[in-house]
Amino acid sequence: MNKISIVVPCYNEEAVLPLFFDTVEHKVKSQKLFDVEYIFVNDGSSDNTFQILRELKQENDRVHYISFSRNFGKEAALYAGLKAANGDYVAVMDADLQDPPEMLLEMYKLITTDDYDCIGSRRVTRKGEPVIRSFFAKMFYRIMSKISDVEIVDGARDFRLMKRYVVDAILEMNEYNRFSKGIFCWVGFKTKYLEYENIERAGGKTKWNFWKLFKYSVEGVVAFSTVPLFTTSFVGLICCAVSLITFIYFLANGLLFGTDGSGFSTLVCLFLLMSGILLLAIGVIGIYLSKVYMEVKARPQYIVKEKA
Repeated sequence: MNKISIVVPCYNEEAVLPLFFDTVEHKVKSQKLFDVEYIFVNDGSSDNTFQILRELKQENDRVHYISFSRNFGKEAALYAGLKAANGDYVAVMDADLQDPPEMLLEMYKLITTDDYDCIGSRRVTRKGEPVIRSFFAKMFYRIMSKISDVEIVDGARDFRLMKRYVVDAILEMNEYNRFSKGIFCWVGFKTKYLEYENIERAGGKTKWNFWKLFKYSVEGVVAFSTVPLFTTSFVGLICCAVSLITFIYFLANGLLFGTDGSGFSTLVCLFLLMSGILLLAIGVIGIYLSKVYMEVKARPQYIVKEKA
């Protein structure tokens, strides 16, 4: 039988790990359509996640784990898991059971019977999520679809099943600043998305607050679009044009009508406006420059403390 490697990034998931493993074993492995190996990546958890992974490994030789020396982030965990996976197909899942395990069976049937290279998943609803977070998430996907060369499907999840050569193509993109949702789309290949409604976590608390999601969205914009750089240049050009028109206007008033164009308040407002625009432009350039700086240093994306 074909073998599927299931990559599961874990960060403080002690409340759901045993349930996740038992659920996947019951709903997926029991069907005997394919062999399964688990690649759990402990991303520097501070709870008992690592101890649970050790116990699962002792009880089942199909379980493998990689434990980082500290928290390096989900993107690093995904990359490490994909590198360790050696199955004919590779699946990416979250441990909180928001990715329905039974959907993996449908993914496998589609990818083995139809001409697809990857079967992804997308949420069609965000029921249960904070309204503000859902709004900004939708806005992010809309903005990315307009400013990026790659099409990131609205509501797309990391939960997907890929053929071996798709994973190999993803691993060739070894940049330090990773945005997997964009990378999955950038490599191309024929992909079908299965839709499902949002599912609440089976236990524990989400690790994604508004600030972390905002930073993650900035990572995505910087990684797959240079539009912000061109936008700041365009805004600067408009400001120069407005300044020139304003200068001509006051000069004409002074020459034709003898109007005094001086005004402290006007000067202060113009100064603050131009300063704000300059700082915004410098900030955007600084973000891109910081990403280049991190790439040039060529630090490892993660450090492994223990694996089995």
